[in-house]
Amino acid sequence: MRHGPGLGPESTDVVDAPGQYGDETYLIVGTDTRAGASGEIGAGTELDAEGARSDTVILINIPADRSRVVAVSFPRDLDVTRPECQAWDSTTGDYTDEVFPAADGDKLNATYALGGPKCLVKVIQKMSGLRIGHFVGIDFAGFESMVDEVGGVDVCTTQPLIDDELGTILATTGEQRVDGRTALNYVRARKVEAEGTGDYGRIKRQQVFLSSLLRSVLSNRVLFDPGKLNGFVTAFTRDTFVENVKTADLLTLGKSLRGVDAGAVTFLTVPTAGTTYYGNEIPRTDDIDAIFRAIIDDQPLPGEQRAPETAPTTPDSTDTRAVATTPQVSLDPTAVSVQVSNGSEVGGLAATTADSLAAYGFQIVGTGNADATTTGPTVVRYGPGSIAEAATVASALPGAVLQETTSLGGIVEVILGGADAGTVTAPAPVGETLPTFDTAVDGAPTDVALPSDLTVTNAADATCM
Repeated sequence: MRHGPGLGPESTDVVDAPGQYGDETYLIVGTDTRAGASGEIGAGTELDAEGARSDTVILINIPADRSRVVAVSFPRDLDVTRPECQAWDSTTGDYTDEVFPAADGDKLNATYALGGPKCLVKVIQKMSGLRIGHFVGIDFAGFESMVDEVGGVDVCTTQPLIDDELGTILATTGEQRVDGRTALNYVRARKVEAEGTGDYGRIKRQQVFLSSLLRSVLSNRVLFDPGKLNGFVTAFTRDTFVENVKTADLLTLGKSLRGVDAGAVTFLTVPTAGTTYYGNEIPRTDDIDAIFRAIIDDQPLPGEQRAPETAPTTPDSTDTRAVATTPQVSLDPTAVSVQVSNGSEVGGLAATTADSLAAYGFQIVGTGNADATTTGPTVVRYGPGSIAEAATVASALPGAVLQETTSLGGIVEVILGGADAGTVTAPAPVGETLPTFDTAVDGAPTDVALPSDLTVTNAADATCM
């Protein structure tokens, strides 16, 4: 397991960072590197395509309560705006001194080829708003060995699978178990005439394959058997290029997902609207924004089968949570963790306000932009049991109102509004009884309208392709 350079989970592109507190988000990239062992298993040679390209890009989000898993696939030819990126050497895994300028109309896989994990994370993080804390890169050889490690995976096809480049992959129909080499070709094939969908047929096969792998893991109780779980995680990490992924953390994550059934695992595909004249897939940005807003707000997804006790509910948006009438006592600012989000139209206000709060001792965990601008008062959001922390913060923000939410844990979020935004005064002295603050509307997320033609695969669906 090789480790790469640092990611940017505190980026201002992250939407509702406090609301993602406790979530785990992984960017999984299957690379078509031609170097070393990968060049020996039918991937071509380095003369064909030097370096590594992101053959498969999947963003996996697991909410803090571990009630579900959502995996979003991105077409490798997706049209993206590449930010300025430092050049990356895929052979060594190191970054060089060369810098590529920002560019429009780049392919997603080319972004990875030029700027490596950091550049790709920037692009996906900006598109999704998700806080990407972990990166995993798997090359062809690593994928093959992992499938063999778990004894193969069952796949099913209603017709022989034949690719114009790779040849016959599955000669017979029906359900069959495939080894690592065949599985690799099964998920790689993108020139299957019978599918006629290019990369989308391949993406669907990848999702079906991963669903089958997941069902196998669940049916074999891998997550409940320490020996099996350790072997599975070891196989996963042995041949990967990772950042901020530790074996112990994966073992803990695996154990925490024991209550998740296959029906609570959903695969989505980023929707596109045709191609540009130079062959890039055009992203449907409004629909993509809706998908990730639903994921961040933990809203139900099409086909999702979460257990009733873990499925989220959406309270009436007019509901107002009552602030406790018991007087609150001001706390030591050094014991209060604060996220500052800019909901005003004043650029850079989150950073300057955060600096002012930090000067009084508040612990700033991040800054960013709010979901939308507002001309209303500054809102101090807090989780159950954290009203004293929120009131302490509000005492330093004239005109601020309080708002309880279930998504913040122990963090307090300041959403700067247009009224008196950015004004910071000294907080009330430690131990002083605080005044009663006005209460904001609950702010529970409203339902997001997802596109009707959204491509969805539920991991519990064993329908033969």
